[in-house]
Amino acid sequence: MPSTTRPSEVGEPLEPLPKEFAAFMRPELPGLLKEIGAEVTRAYPVYGKLLNGPNAAAVRQGVEQALYAFVDRVADPGKNAVLRDELLRKFGRVEAYEGRELDTLQGAYRLGARIALRRAKALGRQYRLSPTVILAFADALFAYVEELERISREGYVEVQSRAFSEVPAQRRRLLHLILAAPPLPQALNGLCEAAAWRLPADVTMVALRSPLPEHLEAGLADDVLFDLDVPQPHLLVPGALTPERQAMLDAALAGSHAVVGLTVPPAQAADSIRWARRVLQLIDEGVVADAPVVRCEDHLVTLWLLTDPSLMNHLAARELAALDALPAGRRDRLVETLRVHVSTRAPAEQVGEMLGVHAQTVRYRLRNLDALLGDRLTDPDRRFALEASLRALHLSSRGSGG
Repeated sequence: MPSTTRPSEVGEPLEPLPKEFAAFMRPELPGLLKEIGAEVTRAYPVYGKLLNGPNAAAVRQGVEQALYAFVDRVADPGKNAVLRDELLRKFGRVEAYEGRELDTLQGAYRLGARIALRRAKALGRQYRLSPTVILAFADALFAYVEELERISREGYVEVQSRAFSEVPAQRRRLLHLILAAPPLPQALNGLCEAAAWRLPADVTMVALRSPLPEHLEAGLADDVLFDLDVPQPHLLVPGALTPERQAMLDAALAGSHAVVGLTVPPAQAADSIRWARRVLQLIDEGVVADAPVVRCEDHLVTLWLLTDPSLMNHLAARELAALDALPAGRRDRLVETLRVHVSTRAPAEQVGEMLGVHAQTVRYRLRNLDALLGDRLTDPDRRFALEASLRALHLSSRGSGG
């Protein structure tokens, strides 16, 4: 459930740091983010799993917000950081859900601060800053780390103070373990026993869209695992989404929207939720039509074709390169005619009806395409690559309003 904790007060100005110091630091932040990520995951392997798990984007956003908020505050001491604070509280909640003490998270914060200080010292030498400025930076930085720790502790205490029984807490840990990576059977079996939950042969992941209805948790069956407090909330439904399960989900969602992933063995649950979240993204882009509950299985070809848009664009550029020299309008007409032709295998009269042009026009365009594309229309492998490219381009144009 969303945090009810009041956003933290704006921190104290970081004087006597000169505001110009922010201009020195800001270009360093992308490289600093990568360095901190590498060093922290090396020192704390548990965070390496988080950075490769289903909530990786939220974790990276939280680290990024923490760094950029510090530099922003140097430039503008009165600037608040509401988004940063909520992400930091989520870090604290995750530590509580996973059963860890806050020492690990605090150690990661302090390691990040030491790396940032090392980078600041190098900048000091580069820009010939006085030792006093670097000392002021160090004082401000470690005071800032204490602020980060305090905010994360709020989220940690929030979870601990809830009236969770042991079984729900164990089930949340179990869901995290299933999604993190194929877990060791011994660890999984032990946690299933502690959570009073029988591991099914198959599971169905469900990606939820915020905001969630307040009564969602109460409407779920007892054996459904869920995590509703993360930026990308989700459910694990044992087995397939039967009509009974569908009715349960419809009633629990009550107007909110969701995407149902494929039914897979538990070891592939992370793939199922990844595909479901990608379909959610395609809905947002206008490629897939929205509905209260959308099923991944109804959009597998779209999901496949648009999984790597950059690669598909390169493939389309290669397959259609012979048309590049044509005027844009003529090229577009030929591409659309080609798409309908290769996808339907219909005669010219039917293609003409679909395009709203005369059959003779279709035949003329197809002769032009034969001359331009050559064996791409007859060789099976090249024809398949061409058809996949055309379908992907058509789907992408739907999402962009084309």
